[in-house]
Amino acid sequence: MPDTLELITAGQMPNNLQPFWMPFTANRSFKGEPRLVVGAEGMHYTAIDGRKILDGTAGLWCVNAGHGRKKITEAIQAQAGQLDYAPNFQLGHPLAFEFAARLASMLPGDLDHAFFTNSGSEAIDSALKIAIAYQRMIGQGTRQRLIGRERGYHGTGFGGISVGGIVKNRMFFGSLLNGVDHLPHTFDLSKQKFSRGMPDYGAHFADELERIVALHDASTVAAVIVEPVAGSTGVLIPPRGYLQRLREICDKHGILLIFDEVITGFGRLGAPFAADYFGVVPDLMTAAKGITNGAVPMGAVFVRKKIYDAFMQGPPEAIELFHGYTYSGHPLACAAGLATMDVYQEDGLFERAAGLAPYWEEALHGLKDAKHVIDVRNLGIIGGIELEPKPGAPGTRAFTAFRKAFAKGLLIRTTGDIIALSPPLIVEKAQIDQMVETIRAVLKEVE
Repeated sequence: MPDTLELITAGQMPNNLQPFWMPFTANRSFKGEPRLVVGAEGMHYTAIDGRKILDGTAGLWCVNAGHGRKKITEAIQAQAGQLDYAPNFQLGHPLAFEFAARLASMLPGDLDHAFFTNSGSEAIDSALKIAIAYQRMIGQGTRQRLIGRERGYHGTGFGGISVGGIVKNRMFFGSLLNGVDHLPHTFDLSKQKFSRGMPDYGAHFADELERIVALHDASTVAAVIVEPVAGSTGVLIPPRGYLQRLREICDKHGILLIFDEVITGFGRLGAPFAADYFGVVPDLMTAAKGITNGAVPMGAVFVRKKIYDAFMQGPPEAIELFHGYTYSGHPLACAAGLATMDVYQEDGLFERAAGLAPYWEEALHGLKDAKHVIDVRNLGIIGGIELEPKPGAPGTRAFTAFRKAFAKGLLIRTTGDIIALSPPLIVEKAQIDQMVETIRAVLKEVE
């Protein structure tokens, strides 16, 4: 009998699709018409039937350097042969320290410490806990309230869905965390549609933070968390001046500002982080996805020096933060992360993304007159194409487009009636053209 790997590479379907409960998937529909990939290299996946699928989404916003990067693969293989696992509870291994230092050297401002997790969701929950604990450490223990934003996505932990603002992610899971409020989202189709880059309208949405602070009193508010660019909710670009205004209000009231850079980190906007792109330094920053090019699960929370130092009190033998994960700073993840940073630097991928962004913008906005399109949004190498919902069946147009695009050799992502694009930063202009032409052709076929 051939082993499992031989079956997969031979293009044969798995014997049984049922036991795997797939995440964020219509399981019954998928298993009736599965879309399986068995390989990946560069800008393409290989489908189980041998077709090449152009990756318009960097996997799931994570494969920023493209698939199958030899340097990353070899680093993982070598590390697995030398040290497959080591705990980081009262023990350590050199790569975790080396990787934290490498990341610290890239971070803006005085963000200079890294706390490792295994995903963006874990990074978010860790950041929220650190923020509340920090306020207590500095004598502000009444500051326990967290403020998120409507249409925000911060992973799927209870903390993340509590501060998040996507209805379906919240409605099934009870009352969630207490003491959470939400800013309004920043998107106004009537005033911002077909904006190129950052919309001119909407900075005033940040002033809603003043209203929320007045309602609860600043002495109760620990932190505000936002995505600099909201990705999973459909590519919502921040208005000019919005993030700067949030920073000002947080500083005024002693509130920590957390940037969720799980998507925007590591070159997606043509800069190391969105904090660099926008010139706004948060107090804490979360990262994942591109931190290892998606090759090994990993996440991180980056904190400013004053936050780390606030915990370094009491006897030196005492544990300062009672939080962590079995796989925090996993050796294979650290090896993958260090190799990933090398690839980003050696290939100049952040600078490449910045140089390609104008072409990306022009190509996407060329879909302004395509069937069903009511808005196009872009920043860096991120794009959102919003479709007019089908009467009585919201979301079906975009999902139909997703299925048809895959059949035509293009992977896109959809959320509601929005097509989201975020290709690897190695994408070529001809491949951008192919994406746009395929989407236009697909939309002609969608009712």
